[in-house]
Order: sequence, then C-alpha cells, then structure tokens
Amino acid sequence: MTSRSAQFAAVYAALTASHEVADYWVQQDKDAVAKGGHGREGRVACARHVASYTATQALAVAAVNRRLRLGLDWRRATAGLAVSAVTHYVADRSGGRWQEEGPSTRLVRFARWAGHEPWLAKDPGAGPLMDQAWHKGWIAVAAAVVAGGA
Repeated sequence: MTSRSAQFAAVYAALTASHEVADYWVQQDKDAVAKGGHGREGRVACARHVASYTATQALAVAAVNRRLRLGLDWRRATAGLAVSAVTHYVADRSGGRWQEEGPSTRLVRFARWAGHEPWLAKDPGAGPLMDQAWHKGWIAVAAAVVAGGA
C-alpha cells in the first residue's frame, strides 16, 4: 500500500498536468469563448468543457494509479474528481466577466468582497490569474480527497 503522502503528491501532479492539457488542448474553442456567457448557452458550453476536463483528469488519475500502483480507492477518486469538476465550473462561468460591472458571477463577487476590485478594474490579467489560482487551490483539495486526507 502506498502512503497517503505519496498518493497525494502523485495525484496532485496528475490533476495539475491534466488541468493544463484539458484547458488548453482538449477544450473546444467554441466552449472557451461561450462558457462565461450569460444564459443557457454559457451554462451548456461550460458544462461541456467541464465534462471533457473531468474525463481528461480521470484518465490521468487512472493512468498514474495503474502505473505507480498507488492503490487508490475509486470512491475517493470519484469524490476528488467531483470537487475539481464543480469548482472548475464555478470559476469558468466567470470567463470574460472579471471586469464586468453589476452583480456578475459568484466568484467575481467573492473576489470583490475579498478586496480585489481595484486590481480587477485596472489589470485585465487579474481575472485570469485569480481563475488559475482558484483552480490550483481546489486541485490540491481534490488531491487530498483522493488520497484520503480530507
């Protein structure tokens, strides 16, 4: 049996690498453009992207588990992938909306509440940086869930 620490490290690496692959190679351009949009079209595009994102991450976790003989529990792996999927959807609904005025998305409102409104208003790169930080933080939580540490 592989230690939880080793499981966490391997799964975190697999989830992080597959996050990049899923976001920049697997994601369809039409979904990247539409996923932050208002209404049904935006929600559907985001859900379609998150489905391919989650499938990419699942393949990566399965491959690492098999190759490294980590002995991961499939229920914890499923729960960790769900954490990654749900939080990815929450962030990606904010795509292109970080400088939007008005109520906006939950994540944009949270960023404003946390005092980041001045940064968001003056730097067009602030939103994408906050998006990626959000993803990577939740990927760590997901890896901990998979490894049985959360």
